[in-house]
Amino acid sequence: MKLRFANTILTTTMSLAIVALVATTGVAQPPAAPPGSAPPAAESQPEMKAGQTSPTGREARLAAYLSGSTFTGQFTVDGKKDSAPKPESYTITSCEPLAEENMYRLKVKIRYGDVDGEFPMDLKILWSGSTPVITLDGVWIPGLGTFSSRVLIHDGRYAGTWQHDAKGGHLFGTIQPATPPVGAE
Repeated sequence: MKLRFANTILTTTMSLAIVALVATTGVAQPPAAPPGSAPPAAESQPEMKAGQTSPTGREARLAAYLSGSTFTGQFTVDGKKDSAPKPESYTITSCEPLAEENMYRLKVKIRYGDVDGEFPMDLKILWSGSTPVITLDGVWIPGLGTFSSRVLIHDGRYAGTWQHDAKGGHLFGTIQPATPPVGAE
């Protein structure tokens, strides 16, 4: 039960994995908007410099896309060949870029077993070209343990790997943004 909860946190973190966004000139481009959704409006802002507190256009679009989004998918556990992937779902209630480069504060709503709450997490999101990758390296999560993970976000989907002590596996699924596509009812 703790393992599934931890996977959900990691997925969220990634999911961080993260983002289908509109292109801006002069910066590595975020991924395209998820199929069937309207991308956040493009903003033209300069890159954030040391000491600045406002995010770049790409960072702001990523935060807007993740805020209120729901990640729904599955995760696997290495070594359990006869076991089907297990379902997972979580909602990022808010995401905001922090002053420190590549850092974001995500508030993740998780309901699993006896756990039902919203958890703030400061996570690193790196960019591989135009693809955001949620990155955890030995992050201790109270009550669950220490985790490492890589989750990338692309075109309304997330995929990645997770590690908790000696156990690990894969995670993957779709991202439903908070705002319905323009013209959808």
